[in-house]
Amino acid sequence: MLHPRIKQTIQILISLAIAVWIFWFLYKDIEFNSLVEQIFSSNWAWIGLSLAIALGGYALRGWRWTLLIQENEGKKVTLSDAYHAVMVGYLANMIVPRAGEVARCGVLSRTNGISIGHLLGTVILERSIDLLFLIATILLAFLVENELFLNLAGQLVDLDNLGAKLVQNLPLLLGGILVFCLVIYFILRRFRDNGFIQKIQHFLRELYSGIKGISTLKNPMGFWLSSVVIWLIYFLTMYTVALGIQSTANLSSGEVLLVMVMGSIGMVAPVQGGIGTFHALVAFILIQLGISEVDGKIFAAIIHGTQVILVLVAGLISWVIMIQKPAWIKPDKS
Repeated sequence: MLHPRIKQTIQILISLAIAVWIFWFLYKDIEFNSLVEQIFSSNWAWIGLSLAIALGGYALRGWRWTLLIQENEGKKVTLSDAYHAVMVGYLANMIVPRAGEVARCGVLSRTNGISIGHLLGTVILERSIDLLFLIATILLAFLVENELFLNLAGQLVDLDNLGAKLVQNLPLLLGGILVFCLVIYFILRRFRDNGFIQKIQHFLRELYSGIKGISTLKNPMGFWLSSVVIWLIYFLTMYTVALGIQSTANLSSGEVLLVMVMGSIGMVAPVQGGIGTFHALVAFILIQLGISEVDGKIFAAIIHGTQVILVLVAGLISWVIMIQKPAWIKPDKS
């Protein structure tokens, strides 16, 4: 039986190896001079603006987090505290996938005396809401760029024949859906004591109660509006970079939205900082939009690289600030 730390180290190394391999496979045929030429020919005023917008997004994430944190223990969490903790979390994710959630809770618990359990609960709710917004953004991208979605699907299957067959076998299809739903229902009933099923049910219950609990916050409207603006900031970050690079400057807002969706999906992958997966998905969709393979890959490298540098610099600054703060000591009521 492997020691937990050894097992975790192996998992980290495997995820890093996969990320590096994907990145190498994508860029092994790209000449370094092409990348340098594209970097120097880009409009860095637009790219600089994208970095400023992204930094504002991190600050807004910190503010949204403060709305979820209860003030019945420890000392009040300021915007500055939450922002620096969020940046420490993003920095940790660059080293260990998914470690950022625990890291930001840990540093804030140390400086403000709030239990890690409570903070982790707020982060889980926050991530669940972000997942719902990602799904909504995917649906929005489909509505805006439905022709491209259908063209991509058409490359995989013959949609005309598929539609005709579905109409011909509609009763069988509806019956199959009904049987499938019944099977899922009976599986959930039969194995409701199974650990995996219980985890799913627990997650869904917690998500539902969490969403209901948002209405009891002091500023529920602020939470939902900030969530919308955060995703708008993701779009603006991508859009301003697209304007700064000659090969993507003519993309429509709907096409940039589609690129953003693919990049967001790539960042969800359990690898350090979305390395490799982000580049692969962004380059793929840009190629489908008519951008050359080389330009698509270079665009992905520029936007990801600049954001990584931003997180490293801002994250390190925030880490230094947080470790210099004294640990919170519970007041002696005696």
